[in-house]
Order: sequence, then structure tokens, then C-alpha cells
Amino acid sequence: MKRRSLTPELPEDDAEARLCRAFLSLRTVAEVRAFLADLCTPAEREAMRDRWSVVPHLLAGEPYREIHEHTAVSITTIGRVARTLAGGAGGYRLAATRGKPRAVRA
Repeated sequence: MKRRSLTPELPEDDAEARLCRAFLSLRTVAEVRAFLADLCTPAEREAMRDRWSVVPHLLAGEPYREIHEHTAVSITTIGRVARTLAGGAGGYRLAATRGKPRAVRA
């Protein structure tokens, strides 16, 4: 988390709620993709893609090494996603249930 020398006008919770509402307002994959392109750096988008790509593999119970071979995502990142799936806020699992991501074999 970055340190700020000034206090932002909006409390952090309000700013995050506005961001969430912005996502909810988008209707197509193309709209979300455009928003992410404007909102995030290429490295941030890559990190999110990597994390999301391992979720279906983890939910299928695949071993980390096998997931790495299929996705090229680091074992460290796979482990972090697995820990979040096990003890996070439930967002990965909820989105996976609603979005039905499928493991794609190379």
C-alpha cells in the first residue's frame, strides 16, 4: 500500500465503492477490456490474467506443477491464488461459479 502525504477527498471505502460501481456499469467484455486498459498498467493486467487463469485449475484440484505447465504462471503466484481461494473474501470462487471459467489445455 502506498503512503500519501495528502489525505484524499474520498475515504478509501467510498473510492473503492465507486470503482466497483464503475465495473458494474460495464456491459460487455469489450467495455471491461477498455476500462482495464485505461485503469491498469500492462503489468497489472498481466498479473490479473495470470491469477485468474490458474483459478479453474486449482478448483479442479490439479497439482501446482501441472498448473504451471499449462499456464506458465509461477508456482509462487499459483500458491498465492490457492491461499486466497482457501481463506480470502470468496471473490474468486463466486466469480468462478458465475463465470464458469474452464481450464484450457495447451
